[in-house]
Amino acid sequence: MTQAVNSMPVLTEAEPDSIGGNIAPPVTHAWKPVRLQRPVKSIPNRLVWHYVIPITLMHVLALAAVIPFFWSWTGFWVMFVGLWVYGSFGINLCYHRLLAHRAFKCPRWVERTLVFIALCCLEDAPGRWVATHRLHHKVSDEQEDPHSPFVSFWWSHVGWLMVENRGLHNVSSYERYARDILRDPFYLKLERRLLPIWIYLTHALAHVVVGYVIGWAMDGHAAGVQLGLSLLVWGVFVRTVMVWHITWSVNSLTHLFGYRSHETGEGSRNNWFVALISNGEGWHNNHHHQPASACNRNRWWEYDGVYMIVLVLEKLGLAWNVVRPKQGK
Repeated sequence: MTQAVNSMPVLTEAEPDSIGGNIAPPVTHAWKPVRLQRPVKSIPNRLVWHYVIPITLMHVLALAAVIPFFWSWTGFWVMFVGLWVYGSFGINLCYHRLLAHRAFKCPRWVERTLVFIALCCLEDAPGRWVATHRLHHKVSDEQEDPHSPFVSFWWSHVGWLMVENRGLHNVSSYERYARDILRDPFYLKLERRLLPIWIYLTHALAHVVVGYVIGWAMDGHAAGVQLGLSLLVWGVFVRTVMVWHITWSVNSLTHLFGYRSHETGEGSRNNWFVALISNGEGWHNNHHHQPASACNRNRWWEYDGVYMIVLVLEKLGLAWNVVRPKQGK
């Protein structure tokens, strides 16, 4: 789900406001739901095939999970743990709180490791993900929001990925919203090449190989084939699709259903269900109120597992400059 950028310029030092998602816009009036049109630069009849094909194919491959041959408790638990490892560490911790909002700092080797974990979710290269998310914060629930559910639920959940939006993936957008990311040659390389795809395929192959070796050691070749394919279907295909829908639910469900603790000038809401399945990303109104905070929790019962990871890293000396929520605001 990534595409080469053929003419990415050399990026210089980021401007102070280039991390647009970190600063919530001033709220001058109570927000009310308004039906929106798709972004002006979106082209309804032009599909983005490098998203349409992988999304469709992965959902079809995940359906293999209903075939008894591919079932195993090992595969199920690899999928379950993978939701936490790849989704929480990769997308929520790395792409979202670390890269998009700079909510904490960590050693370069930790950051790179988290990036490779995130790439195993097939959710685009870091620069594209960050630019899209920061744009969302700047124009949230306005017409130019890439994925507002006030266009439609389907649009916000997945439709926006499948339709070309010339205001989204372009050099101007990257310069404005992801300059600090893409001035690093490591991230620029991930944008220009098919490296993210190869990383994903390599991690999928690793599941098959490990499963085969374990199964073969326990009960021979046939058992190895069955376990290897089970880990592929459940630990890779099913898990990837589930991580996608969890991520997409933050775009869709948390702008439609839930409660609001803060007036933020857009439709973000705190949704306990999304918070549960995403380890804390569902406290979305809290997040829009203080985007730079490493913690989405405002009340003691608002569980934020991702913030707990940050605190553990901080205790281990692997995270510092952790941005905590400002009390009373």
